[in-house]
Amino acid sequence: MRVFVAGGSGALGRRLVPQLVARGHQVTATTTSAAKLRLLEELGAQGVVMDGLDAVSVGEAVAQARPDVIVHQMTGLSGKLDMRHPDRSFAPTNRLRIEGTDHLLAAAEATGVPHVVVQSFAQSYGPGAGLLTEQDPIDAGTSPVARRLSSGVLHIQDVVPKAGGTVLRYGGFYGPGASDDVVKMVRKRMFPLVGEGTGWASWVHLDDAASATVLVVEQQARGVFNIVDDEPAQVRDWLPYLAACAGAKRPLRVPKWLAKLLAGEFPVTMMTEGHGFSNARAKRKLGWQLRYPSWREGFKEELGVSRETGASA
Repeated sequence: MRVFVAGGSGALGRRLVPQLVARGHQVTATTTSAAKLRLLEELGAQGVVMDGLDAVSVGEAVAQARPDVIVHQMTGLSGKLDMRHPDRSFAPTNRLRIEGTDHLLAAAEATGVPHVVVQSFAQSYGPGAGLLTEQDPIDAGTSPVARRLSSGVLHIQDVVPKAGGTVLRYGGFYGPGASDDVVKMVRKRMFPLVGEGTGWASWVHLDDAASATVLVVEQQARGVFNIVDDEPAQVRDWLPYLAACAGAKRPLRVPKWLAKLLAGEFPVTMMTEGHGFSNARAKRKLGWQLRYPSWREGFKEELGVSRETGASA
């Protein structure tokens, strides 16, 4: 197949492009920087400079590639995350998830591309308990910051299924280049447990996220898929484990009122109200087999530290 990967030089794009190429697909991958064209060529793709926020740039790149499928992996994350104002840090990504998605859908319609696959995020803060399935919509909750932070995924949730596309709700990424900032904060004891740490999260290794995406492309699978590992976890479980794997001291614990005072409302929401997601549909419909079924083995392998000894592996 001819596969157009928008955002091929990002953390997931760098793992996805080689997997597509290895399976015999012809890949055109985009970047916003001409300096990264060589990287894309080394990954096996035809590199193209494209501005995802420019409808003309997107339309021309898609028309020239003539793809069978478009995969939207564009994000705008750069620099250190501002936990007090994470919506500001995510503003460029939200624009790409809103405007960039609209531009890609329009280009697909204009050039007759039958399938568009779009990156989303498995994070929801609504009321209730239990794991969320694909039938459960993303709920941004009541926090104004969380609602602004979720504006991109809410837009994707609305427009992509209507256009006959596929939404991939990825868990929190970890793997090469994806979790460095979090690990640094944990090692400096700057990532504390808030309250009882009862909020849930779902993780996925970059390589597993990429392999699921390949299956969606090849099977032309439609609808919504939760691309997460087998073990959703509460913050009070995964954060101390991550610290141990990183050779760091156990995270500090701070009450909710103090965390809100020092870091704002979003960290409190994330650590106390988040939901976990079920991957049952993705495994059943796609035949997806994870290399890292649990973040426990993935964290340990990626960080190269023995949980038992604290020594580098």
